[in-house]
Amino acid sequence: MHLLRPRGLTVALVFALLAAPVVTADAAGLRIGSKNFTEQVVLGELYAQALEAKGVRVERKLNMGGTLIAHQALVSGEIDMYPEYTGTALANVLKAETMTDPDAVYQKVKAHYERELKLTWLKPTKINNTYVLVVLPEIAQKHQLKTLTDLAKVSKQLVLGAGPEFRNRKDGVPGLKAKYGIEWKEDRQFAIGLRYQALANKQVDVIDGYATDGQIAAQKLVKLTDDQRLWPPYFVAPVVRPQALRDTPQAASILDQVSALLDDVSMSEMNWRVDGDKEEPKDVARDFLRKKGVLR
Repeated sequence: MHLLRPRGLTVALVFALLAAPVVTADAAGLRIGSKNFTEQVVLGELYAQALEAKGVRVERKLNMGGTLIAHQALVSGEIDMYPEYTGTALANVLKAETMTDPDAVYQKVKAHYERELKLTWLKPTKINNTYVLVVLPEIAQKHQLKTLTDLAKVSKQLVLGAGPEFRNRKDGVPGLKAKYGIEWKEDRQFAIGLRYQALANKQVDVIDGYATDGQIAAQKLVKLTDDQRLWPPYFVAPVVRPQALRDTPQAASILDQVSALLDDVSMSEMNWRVDGDKEEPKDVARDFLRKKGVLR
């Protein structure tokens, strides 16, 4: 299965059900959903297979559609859980102003979902699929680049390769200038699918992307830390119907166990195995869980 990875705020949702320790044969099981891009399908499989390993019956409803479709399916009870991004929930569900403190965003969406929607956010993963600027290792070494503050000191010597929308968003080129004072030697426009190739070919020095893009792991690229918090956080966490947690009490601990294993690097590697190496999401998820000792 080959799926594109659109921005978390606008892309469709893929549903992924999670399992819990051994349950009785008549247990209802969990219906797991996800949005419709690679990362979401892999996440759904990770949670689903971990649950099944503990005896929980899982029904997969992955690759369902966009954020609001997945969200409505959860609210209406068509599914019991799907992995969501904190920044996506803040913007698309709460319709709230952008916030950049990760814990504050998580607590705000968690409280709103519990109070207004009667839904539960479990513990977040370490996956933060936010915006990122990326450079080749040799550029990072040459200019001693670790953060965007470092980049600001040398940006006038460097060429940016970015998508057309990055010039107009207030947290794109204008935001980088306002927050960090970053200006470029040259700013070249590339379609989203061509930026990483342009970087590899040294047509540009810096590109914009998302923190868990598979190419970052595959090409061993360097992500520059947004040390002054220009961009909002997009941490992944399972959102679950409380009734499902009551019906399957072990589910929360199993889902939390999987979440604790996940970070940007591991997610980027798994995304590339699907998008770049053309492996199936279920096989990639199974391999990861076996290496982590969740599956035998």
